[in-house]
Amino acid sequence: MLFYRIFPAIAAGCAVLMDVQRTKVDNGWLLFCMLISLCTRLWEKDLGSLGNWICGLLIPVLLLGILFLFRMLGAGDIKLLSVLGSLMGPVKILNCMFYSFLIGAVLSAALMVSSGIFSQRILYLLRYLCGYLKTGKREPYYKSGMPPENFHFTVPIFLSALLYAGGVY
Repeated sequence: MLFYRIFPAIAAGCAVLMDVQRTKVDNGWLLFCMLISLCTRLWEKDLGSLGNWICGLLIPVLLLGILFLFRMLGAGDIKLLSVLGSLMGPVKILNCMFYSFLIGAVLSAALMVSSGIFSQRILYLLRYLCGYLKTGKREPYYKSGMPPENFHFTVPIFLSALLYAGGVY
């Protein structure tokens, strides 16, 4: 159905606007989108697909929760991917996550290279990982006093949802 191809891009597009304007994705919007996806499943009277709905909803939380614990990914990003998973299903959300991280890596590398901080950021990541492996203590990836970064991961998620709407995966 065309709805399942188009609505994820609409949901992600609105989330990008919220994230860029307020640096927060509204939980009400995500809940609304999740309810829309559930209602469309129930409207089709396909109770067998509720398992796919639940799996699509849970896969991003289960796979990306560790990134949230280390403060490397925001809760809004994971919730947005969960909503998209409820619309796309478990297999397609894995593709969406893959493309989101690929697009995010390209955008992030381009921003770091253009600002001249690529090697500095790689060294910080290596020091962070070594510190964790030595102490086993979880600390936020960003410390106070670090320069703020304006990279919104909702942008790569939106671009991935557009690829899905366009039939790339």
